[in-house]
Formats: sequence, C-alpha cells, structure tokens
Amino acid sequence: MRAIAIDGFGGPEVLRPADLPRPVPGPGEVLVKVAYAGVNPADWKAREGRLAGFFDYRFPFVPGFDLSGTVEAVGSGVSDLAPGMKVFGMSNQGQGANGSYAEYCLADPALLAPLPASLDLVEASGLGVSGTTAYGGLVDVGVLQPGQCVLINGGAGGVGSLAIQIAAALGARVAATCSARNAEYVASLGAERQIDYANQDVTAAVRDWVEAGVDLVLDAVGLGTLLPNATALVKPGGSFVEIETLVSRASESEIAAAAAQGVRITSNMVGISRLSEHLAGLARLFEEGRIRPAVTTVMPLSEAAEAHRRVEAGHVRGKIVLQIADDA
Repeated sequence: MRAIAIDGFGGPEVLRPADLPRPVPGPGEVLVKVAYAGVNPADWKAREGRLAGFFDYRFPFVPGFDLSGTVEAVGSGVSDLAPGMKVFGMSNQGQGANGSYAEYCLADPALLAPLPASLDLVEASGLGVSGTTAYGGLVDVGVLQPGQCVLINGGAGGVGSLAIQIAAALGARVAATCSARNAEYVASLGAERQIDYANQDVTAAVRDWVEAGVDLVLDAVGLGTLLPNATALVKPGGSFVEIETLVSRASESEIAAAAAQGVRITSNMVGISRLSEHLAGLARLFEEGRIRPAVTTVMPLSEAAEAHRRVEAGHVRGKIVLQIADDA
C-alpha cells in the first residue's frame, strides 16, 4: 500500500513515500481504507520524537492520528462496525501502530464512529483529535456548565474553532484569542469576545470582559503563553486545562500555587480513557446541527511535508487534511 513514513526523527524532510504491507486486523481491531487523514500539531511532534513518552515507535513509522474512510475488514470480537461502513475517528498511532498517512490503517473500534449524515469524508477527517480534544477538555475534564464564561486560547485553529462552538452550543459564554485577521472568523463560530493576542494584554482583556475572571480556560496553544497568568485569568473554583500533546505541562509547584488560590490546573490527558465517549458526544452535536466543521484545506498525500511545515509554523485557520484515496 502507498504511505508516507519516517525512518528516524527529524524535520519535515524525513517524511518519505513508502510502499508497505497492508495491515491485517487482529482480534478487536478494525482495518480502515483511508480516504482522508487530518494533520495535527501532534503529527509533527510525533515526527520529531517528542511523543516518545506516550508510545513506542517502530520504524518505518507512518504518522497520522486523524482519519475518515470505509471499514475494510474487522477482527474477531468487533460487533459494532462492519465492512462497508463509513467512519471517522483516529488510528492506533497512539498505541505505537502505524498511522493514517496510508491507504489502510488499523484502529480500535472505540476510536471510530459512524460518519454522521451531516458530514462528508473531507470534513470528518479532521475531527478525531481536534474534536475529542476540544470536547474532552471542555466537557469531561473542564466540567463545563451552562452559563459559565470560557476562554479558548487559539480560537482559529483546529481545536480552538471546535471548542468555541462546543462551548457556545452547551450554553457557555465564550471569548477567544486569535490574530486580528481571524477576529471575524472566531466571532462567526460563537466567540462573543475576540482578543488579539499580538496587540492586546490577554489577561487585561479577559478581566475587562469578566471582572472576576473566567470559569474555564482551554489552552489550545500551549508553549507557556498563558500558563504563568492562570490564576489571574481564572476565578477561584475554576479550571485551566492544558493540552498535554502540545508539550505544555505545568510543574508541580505551579499546580500547587494555583490550587492554593482555588484554581485547578489540569491536563486533558486526565480523560484519555474516555475518548470513545468524547467521540460519541462530538458526533451527536454534529448530528443535531449544533456545531459545524472547521474550515478545511485539502492537500495531496505527496505534500505531507509541506502540510507539516504549515501546521508547525502555526496560524493555520481550521484544519489541513491529506487526500489519501484517489477516488475520495
């Protein structure tokens, strides 16, 4: 099968075309014929070896978490999915298996969901990681409640653009950081306050919006951009949720200092065992028409390296996805 693989860690240039054996599903596994693969920040971090703490690499290694496509075959014990069903979700890359930058890949049934009627394969291919990260971070880990005030850091990106919609759909008031050029876009998603991170003091802008501070921050940027101001942004009793695969993690002393002021700093990985619930909740919101897909840019599989460069540079609006199947 056609794939993009790496033989070792490095920059985008290590991504190469490969001809690899087609996987065979074992017990409890699903073989998906991939139509499109979403590109996430976690992909280039996986390419650089930064996710070695989460899974073991076996080379040649095929990157790619997100996917959409058709069930090709199922292993013994799989009953909810059958050959011919269109699905979206995530590959088994998180368990160290080859990912979705290939014509076929393996997935755990809990990481797949039937394609909602309101979505096509292009739109759905970028939802697995971003969607479950946003949904899990807000609803599960952040325990979002109607009427709360939420700040999404990085509102125009793949996670942020879905997080704004999820929070608004569930009855929260939403503010989001973004560049000036994306202010109108994040407003269209449901952010009542748009904060230009380049030209505004984010903490001051949040306090101007909600004097006491917000109930919840979902940090979809990481890199320590907001973490030092967590207790100034979040009111006592609130939460600051980090996305751990952004290689952003508060120290024990930072967590303790925030807790002393009544602010909980936590990782989205707290809810990783409930990914199937996050995927189901996300699919339900799409089925109900309460949220819509982020803006999607489609690139051919052969341009995977360029897709990585764009995502790694930041400032991508919505999602980039790779077309895998010629007939997709």
